[in-house]
Amino acid sequence: MEAEGLGWLLVPLHQLVSWGAAGAMVFGGVVPYIPQYRDIRRTQNAEGFSTYVCLVLLVANILRILFWFGRRFESPLLWQSVVMILTMLLMLKLCTEVRVANELNLKRRVFSAADNKDGEVRVPPGQSFLDFDPHHFWHWSSFADYVQCVLAFTGVAGYITYLSIDSALFVETLGFLAVLTEAMLGVPQLYRNHRHQSTEGMSIKMVLMWTSGDTFKTAYFLLNGAPLQFSVCGLLQVLVDLAILVQAYVFTRYPLKPAPHAAHPASAKAL
Repeated sequence: MEAEGLGWLLVPLHQLVSWGAAGAMVFGGVVPYIPQYRDIRRTQNAEGFSTYVCLVLLVANILRILFWFGRRFESPLLWQSVVMILTMLLMLKLCTEVRVANELNLKRRVFSAADNKDGEVRVPPGQSFLDFDPHHFWHWSSFADYVQCVLAFTGVAGYITYLSIDSALFVETLGFLAVLTEAMLGVPQLYRNHRHQSTEGMSIKMVLMWTSGDTFKTAYFLLNGAPLQFSVCGLLQVLVDLAILVQAYVFTRYPLKPAPHAAHPASAKAL
């Protein structure tokens, strides 16, 4: 009798835990960016945050959604990608607005010039409507340019996936590229910190949440039998997070002495 009563209690409890874990997977990935978003909004300085983090996550999650069409995996992982894409677009919008507001005499860099407000198309000298100059890529001055780039990538990748969806090799490679790209999430921030020999402007809370979230996510993959690509790349992601935390400790304990007449941090271009 007691066993039956205990079973009656454990079934809904197990269901609640499952729902909680699924909810954490869907929304937990965006939580680390809340303190960074608030810091940028409060200080009106986005130099400490690499927008290439947004690029990595946008590419990774678009590829993951396309992978789902070839090999169905758990719905929480699919919805996590949708929520993350929307979050990265919000981060890009804020960073672009802040950077444009802070930089004087900003040279117009566009993915296309179709949204020129006065109706007159003005192309900077030596640049075309489609500016794929590596020095300017992902450093445009309009949020619409980023949206157009993301839509173009989604369209091309989606078309290739549609044509190759019946190939098991293609689908598995697509899944591997999706999670491997996501595993490289912290690399732009890692490189930026190394280049500047500083973590100033980077939210330590964000990185700590990255680490805890990636650890939880990797455990979730292992326990729920997700495709092998997810687990391997999740472990790699945790290692990159730990490397960034080591940078934060080293650069805080042994700060680089500023050079004479150094430019103000807000005027320096972040990666």
